[in-house]
Amino acid sequence: MNFTRNTELFLFLIMLAITQSTSQSTTTGDVITITKTANVTKPGCQSQCGNVTIPYPFGIGPGCFLSEWFEITCNTSVNPPRTQSGGLIILEFTDYTFRVANKVASRCYDPFGNITEDKPAGARLDRASPFSFSQKNQFTLIGCDDFALYVGLPNFTSGCIALCSKPEEVVNGSCSGVGCCQTSIPKALKFYYTSVASMTDTNHTTIWSFDPCTYSFFGEQERFTFNGVSDFMDPNFRNRTMASVPILVDWVVGNLSCREARNAGVLACQANSWCVDSDTGVPGYRCICNNGYEGQPYLEPGCHDINECADPNNLCNGVCTNTPGSYTCSCEDGYVGDGLKNGRGCAKKKSEFPVIKLSLGMGFGFFAILVGIRWLYFVIKKKNLVKLRKKFFQQNGGFLLKQRITTNEGNVDSTKVFTALELEKATNNYAEVRILGRGGYGTVYKGILTDQRVVAIKKSRVMDETQIELFINEVIILTKVNHRNVVKLLGCCLETEVPLLVYEYVSNGTLYNHIHGIGTMTWLSWENRLRVAAEAAGALSYLHSATSTPIFHRDVKSANILLDDNYTTKIADFGASYPLIKHKFPRSFGVVLAELLTGKKPLCMDRIEDERNLATYFIMSLKGDRLFQILEPRVVREGTLEQLQQIGELVKRCLNLTGDERPTMKEVATKLEGLRKFTQHPWASQHGDDEENANLLNVENQETDLYDEPINQHSGIGDISSGFSINTGLVYPSNILR
Repeated sequence: MNFTRNTELFLFLIMLAITQSTSQSTTTGDVITITKTANVTKPGCQSQCGNVTIPYPFGIGPGCFLSEWFEITCNTSVNPPRTQSGGLIILEFTDYTFRVANKVASRCYDPFGNITEDKPAGARLDRASPFSFSQKNQFTLIGCDDFALYVGLPNFTSGCIALCSKPEEVVNGSCSGVGCCQTSIPKALKFYYTSVASMTDTNHTTIWSFDPCTYSFFGEQERFTFNGVSDFMDPNFRNRTMASVPILVDWVVGNLSCREARNAGVLACQANSWCVDSDTGVPGYRCICNNGYEGQPYLEPGCHDINECADPNNLCNGVCTNTPGSYTCSCEDGYVGDGLKNGRGCAKKKSEFPVIKLSLGMGFGFFAILVGIRWLYFVIKKKNLVKLRKKFFQQNGGFLLKQRITTNEGNVDSTKVFTALELEKATNNYAEVRILGRGGYGTVYKGILTDQRVVAIKKSRVMDETQIELFINEVIILTKVNHRNVVKLLGCCLETEVPLLVYEYVSNGTLYNHIHGIGTMTWLSWENRLRVAAEAAGALSYLHSATSTPIFHRDVKSANILLDDNYTTKIADFGASYPLIKHKFPRSFGVVLAELLTGKKPLCMDRIEDERNLATYFIMSLKGDRLFQILEPRVVREGTLEQLQQIGELVKRCLNLTGDERPTMKEVATKLEGLRKFTQHPWASQHGDDEENANLLNVENQETDLYDEPINQHSGIGDISSGFSINTGLVYPSNILR
């Protein structure tokens, strides 16, 4: 794969587009779509252009708009007339946003890899304007062998990668990097330009039958849903997306905060309204009507009072009296009460004694009825709860699980089925203080069973009913897994809407936290790093080849490797595990080894561009003979030359993009166990006390590597997400490394 060539060409096209876009006049714009609003136009000004209502501070003609940025023209030379602002064609307005029709970048291929269509896309707002692209937009890439960058102003670069090799891998509605990738955009974005390219030199030839084209675009989050392979095969996808997925643009007033505008005497907010500082990243503010008021907050006389009494849905049951910003309820003469529909209402006055007797009688009667209803309610509720739990138990495959347990020779009690009541008591009814963590699959709680065992209870978000049998098979398989370095699945509960999984509790946090300084690092010696790596590899090898049904953990990362009180390794989180088809899948594991060697995060936008992706950086450093320059100083000091060179080559093999050229997990585990036997520094035993030995020891003491270059002290500790940072260039999302 000629990845470097594609990246350089793509960056060149982007920079060329930036230059061309910057030199264009402000009259060249994009189609803008704006939502309708109840706001009114300035008196005496044209309020309509075609079917678009023009709300102030926007306006048509001199004196009808707040400032030059809000001037609107009505082009009547076309039918229907177009509402324009400079080069922007406006269709609808809201109080805070308008929408830009989409521009979709595309690249299509023929079956032989020849490019048949190559269209970039972009949009621009004037840098001095009070407009910016809303963060309610997102950047989307659709394809199976593709990457896309987008650049923006001011000073922003980001992108996406989407991979897949067959249609079955693509999931409708999921944009996690398999067929579809999405990332967010920053505040105050005024310009963007995007294009797409193939990740390999094959140019879609291996996937052309179901994915002949790739697309990238900006769009409003709520307007786009990924439809999987049907989107790949839709020849009208580009036009359909441009028509149905708009781009939101935020707008604010002025170039000052509320306080600054008020002190300068230029605040545009009128009576009965309040000022809110801009949260779009662009200087300015907005005006909002006070509660109980409506109308135009930017025009005199300001917002007007709402007559709530005219609303048939008001709360009054008696006399309604409108007040500024609110209303009151009361009863007519001869009636008593609070005048509220949801209160005591209004009742006609009666003589004192009959009223007291009637009230007491009704009170006791009502109390008796209330007690009876309450008792009946709890009885019915308890019966319904029992029925509901039976329904959930059956719905979640409970009978199937019991059948499999009873027919499982020699392992009848291997799978514990907990009741919903047991786990509610164990977690104190799922109290917030019992939450251990949250993730994409659900929430994990700390629980204490009646026998005082401490467990971790995983509560999933959703459950696909079509996968019930697969889930039950997985539970049975995982409960049979008995390995000291694998978190033990103790059982499950099927009486809730979504199944609950009960695991052994591991108390010392994740390997990710320990590597990157969130926990203590004093124990992370080279010997312990090798031990953790070997234990993890041994556990994965066991899952691949030693269990009755091979298991493939599809989310191997340092955050899913736990440590107990003795820092013993525990592989966790099998939410994405499936029976293993191929044995050569140690690539994610290669990233974990690289983390242990370098102390750097897999993805970090705080590092320079060439070092942001650890896997790529590690491979390039090996090719450039810079291995010892990127290793953590403690690793260089404590590890032997032979260990470091061999484990570097092992990581390189694990990170190979071609699956068949990677080692099996059994080979990785065997190699790591072998490396643990080398504990003595080679330059402390080889060549005696000769000059070369002295020089090497001197290099180590001065914290330089074996190539006489200073060791990089930068640890790369910084923020990381599952996809992309909003201020970085092209990087690999974490899921592509699995």
